[in-house]
Amino acid sequence: MQTSLNDINPAAKIVPDAASNLNKKDQVAEMFNNIAGKYDFLNHLLSMGIDKGWRKKAIAIAGSIKPQKILDVATGTADLAIAAAGLNPQHIMGIDIADQMLEVGRKKIADKNLTNIITLQTADSAALPFATGNFDVVTCAYGVRNFEHLEAGLKEMCRVMRSGGKVVILEFSKPEHFPVKQLFGFYFKFVLPIMGRLVSKHSRAYTYLPESVQAFPQGKDFVAILTKCGFKNATARPLTFGITSLYTADKP
Repeated sequence: MQTSLNDINPAAKIVPDAASNLNKKDQVAEMFNNIAGKYDFLNHLLSMGIDKGWRKKAIAIAGSIKPQKILDVATGTADLAIAAAGLNPQHIMGIDIADQMLEVGRKKIADKNLTNIITLQTADSAALPFATGNFDVVTCAYGVRNFEHLEAGLKEMCRVMRSGGKVVILEFSKPEHFPVKQLFGFYFKFVLPIMGRLVSKHSRAYTYLPESVQAFPQGKDFVAILTKCGFKNATARPLTFGITSLYTADKP
């Protein structure tokens, strides 16, 4: 069933804690701050290391226009920003709403001697503090699903990118074919939340993940949203049997 653009992001209604009085953005920030110390370990463990290959594919697409200025939205612990440093840009800016995730990212950047290339700062995707047309490429790995205001965030990503620039987005998706659909569904719904809860000690973080993936528009639906938000030539490429999707689009 396709998602109506009038109901542009059903995942906006999915929050880490339905009993909380905080809005989605603040709940997401609080959740990631709480799991920041375990995030990288769990990310690689629960994806069985496949996430590194997904990032390589995203960076290869970004590198096709030889970007000098890159913005990584919802950078988290800066894995994608660090991978993008291999493109030899002048500068990479990473932004996130979770300060503790950024602190982990800054340590990784310092350990890799990349502080002269990568800068991290706290900022909200819905109100990016950058000039119009400032970046050649804007990337986002597993962050758009967490936007409280998806359309506002995507429009801001388009605004700060120069004409002819490229957006590259990785996001979880739902496999559609037997038996991967059934196996992944079982793993995502039952195994992942238990493992995530045991390691992170956070009761909801890895239950929120499959719930938000289930609700988030994917494939052609998300391509239509990218187009609506000002991009052109938007495409969706399923990776690893559709567990993840790689979305790309250009700015007119």
